[in-house]
Amino acid sequence: MKYDLIVIGSGPGGYVAAVRGAQRGMKTAVVERENLGGICLNWGCIPTKALMKSAQAYNYVRHAAAYGVKAEGAEADLNAMVDRSRGVAQTMNKGVEFLLKKNNVDVLRGTGRVRPNHTVEVDGTPYEADHIIIATGARSRVMPQMPQDGKHIIGYREAMTLRQQPKSMLVCGSGAIGSEFAFFYQSIGTAVTLVEFMPQILPNEDEEVAAQMSRSFRKMGMKVMPSCSVEKVDIEGDVCHVTVKDLKKNTETVIDVDVVLSAVGVVTNLEDLGLEETGIRYERGKIEVDEHYRTNVEGYYAIGDVVHGPALAHVAGKEAICCVDSIAGKESAPVNYANVPGCTYTTPEVASVGLTEKKAIDAGHNVKVGKFFFKASGKATAAGNTDGFVKVVADADTDKILGCHMCGDNVTEMIAEVVAAREQGLTVRQLAAAIHPHPTMSEAVMEALEAVHGEAIHG
Repeated sequence: MKYDLIVIGSGPGGYVAAVRGAQRGMKTAVVERENLGGICLNWGCIPTKALMKSAQAYNYVRHAAAYGVKAEGAEADLNAMVDRSRGVAQTMNKGVEFLLKKNNVDVLRGTGRVRPNHTVEVDGTPYEADHIIIATGARSRVMPQMPQDGKHIIGYREAMTLRQQPKSMLVCGSGAIGSEFAFFYQSIGTAVTLVEFMPQILPNEDEEVAAQMSRSFRKMGMKVMPSCSVEKVDIEGDVCHVTVKDLKKNTETVIDVDVVLSAVGVVTNLEDLGLEETGIRYERGKIEVDEHYRTNVEGYYAIGDVVHGPALAHVAGKEAICCVDSIAGKESAPVNYANVPGCTYTTPEVASVGLTEKKAIDAGHNVKVGKFFFKASGKATAAGNTDGFVKVVADADTDKILGCHMCGDNVTEMIAEVVAAREQGLTVRQLAAAIHPHPTMSEAVMEALEAVHGEAIHG
């Protein structure tokens, strides 16, 4: 069968590309070997947020007395939490299936491989298409000193579906994935040790945000170990003897835990994809593309985790729109990678966009900073969640917003305001002039903006 467009992979990049292709009048098919929606909907973004919500609910019940509510005897039921999380993922999976069906996108079940002459082979069956988009995503990286066995040393998939709560866990890697699972398991009573190779947890975030999250995690009882590395894991019975090296002191210690979670990043799914036979160039696990995601071979494109750029669901979706609109001959602005928001759904949450203070200074900007702490927020105080702050990094010469970094309750819902302002080139004063409703957490953005010029009322 001949198609106008075939997309390999149905994750947040792939299914968006397929739907947009159909919207642009193309006869479209999407290839999927597992579940529609890819890792994000089935094993990543969505089900982990369901687990975070369960942990949040449990924490509220445990501390209900602080809100004048008597609720004794609360227990965390890991099995019920996992069941709810899987149910949420299944609901979203059905939603993607409905979207594809609604837009008359054919679903080709099986493993897709690119072949020369505008051909995709799905489990041995060839399909032709004028345009082929590779959106095969990524999977958990396996480190040689921590070979995953699915029981003692696990990745994010196993962490999402554990049926027996471990008494202790060591999480290696403190990016969004590692920090979220560390928070979840610590919240429900597992003794968690969080190990990070870099000098701070959440290495891509502003230093002050990382410091706040370290304090919040330690206040929960979590052991946080930055500037440390896992050297080896020896398994004896049901105990993992983890050798951890302190990179500053050059000393080693052995930590005994029930489970080790490896959360040290991802690797792209490019193996046995047919890139070599097709002549598509790739380097260090990433396919080379131009600003409209065209590879070096005409008619073949790539988006999402398999190309250079942040491995984030919302980035993949934006790349999909840009790519397909370009194929359809529609005007399509390149993705602005300097203005991509990042979110971590712990409690408190973390959200950021743009340059950190250090990176702004290193880039040569004349920097001014404004901060507002949630302890001065009426809404945060009423909610009982005052940890954190909003920090705005600005250029003192142009008044442009170089970056914004948030740590606090619901800040992942607030960052889009600053993303939109930066996209439109608004200055600090222009965004601060917008009236923010009272009482809300979003007032903190306005206060931090005004603090850049020393004009905050409540800061």
